[in-house]
Amino acid sequence: MQTRILPIDAVLDRTGLSRRTLYDEISEGRFPRPVQLTRRRVGWPERDVDTWLNEKIAARDRVAA
Repeated sequence: MQTRILPIDAVLDRTGLSRRTLYDEISEGRFPRPVQLTRRRVGWPERDVDTWLNEKIAARDRVAA
């Protein structure tokens, strides 16, 4: 299985978060930390972003049930 790395714009698009909120969530430990790809570039493993989204959906469904 290949690991796809998402750039920040893709993460923001998939999550609906603003850049500021994304980095606030990371600093509070509520969103996965990025992977340092180069000195000036980071990215997020797609599976980490998908897991975070699925956990948010599951939490919503637990409250609604």
